[in-house]
Amino acid sequence: MKKSKYLFIGITFLLSFSCALFVAMKVFPNNPFSKTKNNTETSLQNKIQDGDLIFQTSESSQCEAVRIATNSKFSHCGLIYKINGNLFVFEAVQPVKLTRLEDWIQHGKGAKYLIKRLKNADAVLTPATLQKMKDYSQGFMGKEYDAYFDWSDTRIYCSELIWKIYKNAAGIELSKLKQMKDFNLSDARVQKILKERYGNDIPLDEKVVAPSDLVDSDLLKTVIDTY
Repeated sequence: MKKSKYLFIGITFLLSFSCALFVAMKVFPNNPFSKTKNNTETSLQNKIQDGDLIFQTSESSQCEAVRIATNSKFSHCGLIYKINGNLFVFEAVQPVKLTRLEDWIQHGKGAKYLIKRLKNADAVLTPATLQKMKDYSQGFMGKEYDAYFDWSDTRIYCSELIWKIYKNAAGIELSKLKQMKDFNLSDARVQKILKERYGNDIPLDEKVVAPSDLVDSDLLKTVIDTY
């Protein structure tokens, strides 16, 4: 009798855990839902909204070239999603993935960051629209990072990821697209990266959106700036 009782309890626990796991993974696969919130995330919970954009300064040679070419201190960005009560950054690195917010912040220079939000977010980013954005984001999960800044969806880079999610899932163009030739490509450090990537065939007419274009968008307002 006792064995049957314990078996029933064990099965009930497993079923409950399986349901929780299914719910957590339904929004995104490989969701690291099991980690608990730390002080950083807890303090930001009431300040951050689903769909906020977050920017930071990264220190790789490519990121340095991006900062120089765009005349901006920002070289990486991501899209903040609230999932099962936790804060994540959906970002295009290698590969495209969800990163816990506090971990993402620590990856930036000096752990500094800037958070921006649509000025009319409360009216535009309805639960239905946010779900469309998350559903659309699923198609990018696990894709390779695009070090060549090609505008196709085969590979993807950070600011391209955000721009396309807002455009194709929410119907919002956060900024006008530019061409590669519109940026400052004359610096030797930028030239070095371009030479490594393209040789003598630089795609100057390629559509491009940089982190700085999103930062400077007239549609966004600053929510948090730790710089």
